[in-house]
Amino acid sequence: MNKKALRAMLAKEGDTYEKLAEVIGCTTSTVSDKINEKVGNGFTQPEILAIKKHYNLTPVEVDEIFFGQ
Repeated sequence: MNKKALRAMLAKEGDTYEKLAEVIGCTTSTVSDKINEKVGNGFTQPEILAIKKHYNLTPVEVDEIFFGQ
């Protein structure tokens, strides 16, 4: 996962981890763990889809954020 790209997307939207937690239906702590890959699994496909829809991301942006280094 490309942490910088995700953080840049959140900054561009003026959102925080709290807002992202609302979007995917979890706690802020869980979002932080997923971003820092402490949970092991990172974001699930349904969570990625929810983020894609909420932030109107293109397939390229999704790939860059969730499947990039």
